[in-house]
Formats: sequence, C-alpha cells, structure tokens
Amino acid sequence: MTVFALTLAVAAPVLSWLLSSLDRRKALQLALAVFVVGNIATALSPNYPIMMSARVLTALGAASITASASSAAVAIAPEARRGRAMALVIGGLTLSTALGMPLGNLIGGVDWRLTLWAVAGLGVLAALGISVWLPRVSLPAVSLTARLAPLRQVNVLTILIATTLVMAGHYTLYTYIGAITADATTDTFHQALILILFAWGLGVLGGNFLAGLWADKRSGLGVAVAALGSGTVLLAVSPLTVGHLAIVIVWAVVWGATDGMASVVQQHRLVAIAPASAPLLFGLNSSAIYVGVAIGGVLGGVSQEWFAITLLGIPAAAIALLATLMTVVDGRRSRSERRARGQVEYAR
Repeated sequence: MTVFALTLAVAAPVLSWLLSSLDRRKALQLALAVFVVGNIATALSPNYPIMMSARVLTALGAASITASASSAAVAIAPEARRGRAMALVIGGLTLSTALGMPLGNLIGGVDWRLTLWAVAGLGVLAALGISVWLPRVSLPAVSLTARLAPLRQVNVLTILIATTLVMAGHYTLYTYIGAITADATTDTFHQALILILFAWGLGVLGGNFLAGLWADKRSGLGVAVAALGSGTVLLAVSPLTVGHLAIVIVWAVVWGATDGMASVVQQHRLVAIAPASAPLLFGLNSSAIYVGVAIGGVLGGVSQEWFAITLLGIPAAAIALLATLMTVVDGRRSRSERRARGQVEYAR
C-alpha cells in the first residue's frame, strides 16, 4: 500500500505531462491497459519482490487515470458546468472506494488473489467503455514552458499545499478508523466497521456532487473555505462521537462530505487558474492528495505516543485548521491584488 501510494504521488505529474500530447481517449486506454496488466501480475505473483514490482506497475497505470479522466471531462463540459463534470469523475472514484472496500473484503475472504482478478476485470470493462463511448478529446497544443508557468503562481502552490495538509488531517484519523471506533463496533454485528466505512464513502460521494454544483454557482474560494473549515470542526469533535455506533455513522457521513467537497473544489480552483495546464495540475493535485494520505498515516501513528487513539481527531483538526487558514489568507491576498490592478487600470 505504501509503495503504491508513493509511486502514484511521484508519477502522477510526470505521466500527466508525458501523456498530455495524446488525446484523452488514447491516454486513458494506455493507462487502463497498464493498470490491468499490473493487477494480473500481482494476482500471479509467486513471491514478495515480484508482487512489489507489480504494485509499482499498477500504480504507474493508476497515476494517470484520474488526471486524464478529469482533463477529458473539463474539455468536454461547457465552462459553466466544469465543477459538476469534475465532481462526476471524482464521484466515480469515491463510489468505487465506498463499494470496493466491502466488496474487496468479501471476495478476499475466499482468496485474496480473486480480489486482484476482479479489479483487473473491472479495468477491462472500463477500457471497453472508454473505447466505445468516449470520443477523441484533444487538448490545445501548449509548450512545456507554458504548462509549467502556473507553478510560479503563489495561489497554485498554496492550493496544492493546502490540499496536502487537509488530506493529511483527514487521513491522520481515517487510517486508524477501525481502532478509533472499536468501542462503537465491539459487541455489535460483525460488519459494523464496514458499515461505518460505507457511510463515510457515501458522505464523500455526496460532498463531491455538492462541491461541484456550488463551485459552478458560487466562489470557488468560498466553497473551499467552507469545506476545509467544516472538516476541521468534524475532526475536532470526533472524540465525542466515536463511542456509539449510531452517532459514529451519522458523523462519518457528514465528515465524509467535507472530505469529498475539499477534493473537488481544490481541483476546480486549479483548473480555473490555468485551463491549458489542466493535465499537469490534475497530476500535481493527485500527488498532493497521496502525499497527504502518506503523511496522515505516519502522523497518526506518531501521535499515538502522546494521544489516546480516540483523540487523534485533535492533531488531525490542527493540521486541517492550518490548511483552512492558508486558504483564507491566500484569498485575501488575491482580492487585494485584484483591487490593486483595478485601481491601476482605472487610473490609466
């Protein structure tokens, strides 16, 4: 899992750039082919080194799928519906997580290799669907210098750093959700934890679509502050909710919604800054998310030296609060710059 996440984080922006000249259908077909081969190789692995190599190959395929799909959605959708288009793509990813966790556990209970074969089969279905229903989507030809230009902008870097921090906050808690909710799931039915994970996944899915809808109609900055701020509050109150199953399930849905909103609105803000660099920015955003996931897992483990595991929401909320404050400060800076430019133009 660690190698997969780190490979994806490093490879996503590089592959997004390397594949940016391909039409989106061809890029997705190539990525899905590598993904399917990687999963088949994992299922057939006779030993640990070969399995590890197969997971690296699988991650290389997965690294460009989300960025290619998101950039295709942006290219196809009219500007007024970009947020909803991105929400639909990310919502598919979220729904797969919400359903994949219980299904993977169910299939893996028979033989873990069957889970990998099932994933490979779904990859084949996805590739067939792309080949039949997605038209050729070519992005405008843009030089490498122009594609990298957004990285010199403070607001782009701020969004990426804030995304890393907020994901680190959420996954400081989510990585250890089974142990954190042990009091609520002990002595209940066998699949209580799966129900909590499913509730969280449905919340993320709902947050995806709400963020996409609101980002198209309101300020992306305002939606981002609301999502990050709400997530901070939900993390902070988690110690009060994790002792009772019914309360945990309700909390997981609402918390998941804040996580889902953050993922969509941050991508929406990036593409609004530089649409021509969408593939690269989506790749960097994927990297920011997975780096945050990795940091969250480490931080959650280290924090248990000082906090009871049920109190992990406190350091998690502190990190999410930092991401929120960064976003607020960046928004004020951007408004000040726009006002200054407006005054200069008026003076002219």
